[in-house]
Amino acid sequence: MKKKIINQELSEFERFVLFEKGTEPPFSGEYENHFEKGIYVCKNCGIPLYNSSDKFHSGCGWPAFDDEIPGAIFKQIDRDGIRTEIVCAYCGVHLGHVFYGEGFTKKNVRHCVNSVSLKFIPEGQKPPIDRMFCAGGCFWGVEHLFKQLHGVVDTRVGYMGGRWPNPTYEQVCTGLTGHLETVEVIFNPNLIDEEQLIKYFFEIHDFTQEDGQGPDIGEQYKSAIFYTNERQKEIAEKIIEELKKRYKVATQLRKASTFWVAEDYHQDYYEKTGKAPYCHYRRKIF
Repeated sequence: MKKKIINQELSEFERFVLFEKGTEPPFSGEYENHFEKGIYVCKNCGIPLYNSSDKFHSGCGWPAFDDEIPGAIFKQIDRDGIRTEIVCAYCGVHLGHVFYGEGFTKKNVRHCVNSVSLKFIPEGQKPPIDRMFCAGGCFWGVEHLFKQLHGVVDTRVGYMGGRWPNPTYEQVCTGLTGHLETVEVIFNPNLIDEEQLIKYFFEIHDFTQEDGQGPDIGEQYKSAIFYTNERQKEIAEKIIEELKKRYKVATQLRKASTFWVAEDYHQDYYEKTGKAPYCHYRRKIF
């Protein structure tokens, strides 16, 4: 994952931790004993990473969480070959490490995170950006249409919901991995809200088709919304119930999981090729 500085106001030490995999001294961080209600976002890109409800005091000297916001954290083997490093799943910067089996909480997991990798957003305030994941057939067309929506600041295509780690396009196309072709939608919640995004998603694909989209038939082409928080889930449930009064809805509603970014040639496919989607277009239904 190619990392770039998004927050130009990062200090030299913050850049050291985030981009050089440094570590702040124990018991020195701003958030070690911080337990206000809200969310913690990435200091570099602003994507929500952790809920305050999952934070606990471990006594280890760094902020500790026993869970992450779905789809927000990517885990990989540390360069020491022993520990598991955790990075922001969107911008790739270093957050800390995750440990298992220590018995601090019932989940038996500890995300040990540097305070300087985080920024706290109090309850009731919106983060600078947020994300949701939508699967609606070939991800080329879904991405192309989302990119045209005001308030969407970035998109990536990839695979979500399956059993195999780091799948290739060829593996996903077999239908055996369980993954769906999925678009990560990064949006500015001050410009567009989740209800607008979800309604738009239903208008740009055939949510009544159970086996794929148009001529694209297969497990990987099924319709789904992968939610990252309870607000997204509740709004999606409400809209689906509204649609069921008039349509047979095949769209699945699932909790987000690891998002495996697809190969480079799939990203921004229609912009690169100059072609147009063959089975995706917007039709007003709300």
